[in-house]
Amino acid sequence: MYAPLGIYFGETKPTYLALIKGVEGVTGIIMVVCMIIAFTLATRWFRRSLVKLPKPFDKLTGFNAFWYSHHLFAIVYVALIVHGQFVYLIRVWYRKSTWMYLAVPVCLYLGERILRFFRSGSYAVRLLKVAIYPGNVLTLQMTKPATFRYKSGQYMFVQCPAVSPFEWHPFSITSAPGDEYLSIHVRQLGDWTRELKRVFSAACEPPVSGKSGLLRADETTKKTLPKLLIDGPYGSPAQDYGKYDVLLLVGLGIGATPFISILKDLLNNIIKMEEEEDTSTDLYPPVGRNKPHVDLGTLMRVTTRPRKVLKTTNAYFYWVTREQGSFDWFKGVMNEIADMDQRNIIEMHNYLTSVYEEGDARSALITMLQALNHAKNGVDVVSGTKVRTHFARPNWKKVLAKIASKHPYAKIGVFYCGAPVLAQELAKLCHEFNGKCTTKFEFHKEYF
Repeated sequence: MYAPLGIYFGETKPTYLALIKGVEGVTGIIMVVCMIIAFTLATRWFRRSLVKLPKPFDKLTGFNAFWYSHHLFAIVYVALIVHGQFVYLIRVWYRKSTWMYLAVPVCLYLGERILRFFRSGSYAVRLLKVAIYPGNVLTLQMTKPATFRYKSGQYMFVQCPAVSPFEWHPFSITSAPGDEYLSIHVRQLGDWTRELKRVFSAACEPPVSGKSGLLRADETTKKTLPKLLIDGPYGSPAQDYGKYDVLLLVGLGIGATPFISILKDLLNNIIKMEEEEDTSTDLYPPVGRNKPHVDLGTLMRVTTRPRKVLKTTNAYFYWVTREQGSFDWFKGVMNEIADMDQRNIIEMHNYLTSVYEEGDARSALITMLQALNHAKNGVDVVSGTKVRTHFARPNWKKVLAKIASKHPYAKIGVFYCGAPVLAQELAKLCHEFNGKCTTKFEFHKEYF
C-alpha cells in the first residue's frame, strides 16, 4: 500500500513525528499557533480588557495586544509560502501555486501601507486647540491641509507618535467641510485613547472656575503639544446624506460625532443657497416701461451661473446619552445651529437616560425647573444649551410615525451610530413603516 508513495517520501515509510519535524510540519504548526494567538486576543473579552489578568500578563489584554498580535500575519504569510514550496505530492515548481494566490492581496496591502506613509507625511497638522470634557472626552482642533478634501460623515486615521509610532486609529471628523480647521472628539475607551488623553492632559492648562480644561495653542504653548499625523479621509454610510429629502440622525453617546459635521454642513449649505438667491435677485436688472436697458452680458452671467441644488429639506437629530456632562462636548455647536437655524430646518433632541421619563413623579421637580428656566432664559438647565433635554429613552416608533406623517412620499435617510442593540430595533421599525405608509425609510448604521 505504501509503495506508490515511495517516490515522494522515500523507500522507508516515515513516522508521524518525522513528518512533523519536516519543513511542512514546522511551518504548519507555526501558522496554527500564530492564528490562535491573533484570534484569542481579538475576542471581545481580551480586546476590551474585560479579562483581568495579574501583572505582567495584563499586557495581553487591550487594544494594543489585539493590534500588535494581528501583525503576526506577516509570519503566517511567510510560513505559508514556504509551506507551499515543500508540499508533499507536487514536485513541479509551476504547480506550486500558493504564492500566486498571495501575490495580489500582499501587493494591495503593501501599496496601501506605502500610500498611507507618504500621505501621512504630507498631512502633518498643527494643533490649534485642545479641550478635555467630562466623560473622558478629548477634543482636538487642528489646521486643515490645503489638499485635504472631505465630506461630512467621513472619518480619518490619526497617529500620535508620542503615544505609539505605529498605531493609526479612526475617528469621525466633527468639523464641517466649510470650516477652516479639522476637529475630532476622542472618548477614552481603550489603552491607546487612555494614553492619548494622558499625554494631552499634561499639556492642558488647569480648569478655570470649574469648567473643563481648555488649552489654546499660542506661541508659548505650541512647543509642548504633541505632534499629530492624519490620513484620510475615508468613506462611511453617513456621507451620502445629501441624496435624501429628510434626515433622521441618531447618535448614542460619542456616536453623535459624525452627525455634528452633517448638521453644520447642512445648515451652511442652506445659508449659502439663500445668499446666492439674494445675490441673483440683486443682479437681475429691472425690466419694463421706463426702466433701464437690460444688459445682456449681466443676464447671461446670472442665468448660466451653476447653482448648487440641495435635496435635503429637513433634519431630525436625536442624541441619547447617560451622562449629563456629555452635553458639554458639542454645546457650542448646538447653540450655533440653534441661533443660525431661523427657518427651523434642523430639529434637535437631547435625551438623558439616567433620569426617569417625563411624567414620572420621581422626575417631576427637575422637569418643572427645566420648563421654567427654558421659558424664561431660553436655556436648558440640564444640557446648558438652547436644545430642550428629554428624559429616559425615546419612543422610536412614535418618532418614526411623527416624521412619516409630517413628510408623506418623502425619501428619509435614517443614520445611526452607536451600539449594535438599537440598530436592530431601528432597522426593524424602518422595514415595518415602509410596508404601511407612503414614506420611504432607508436605514444605515455604523458602530463605534
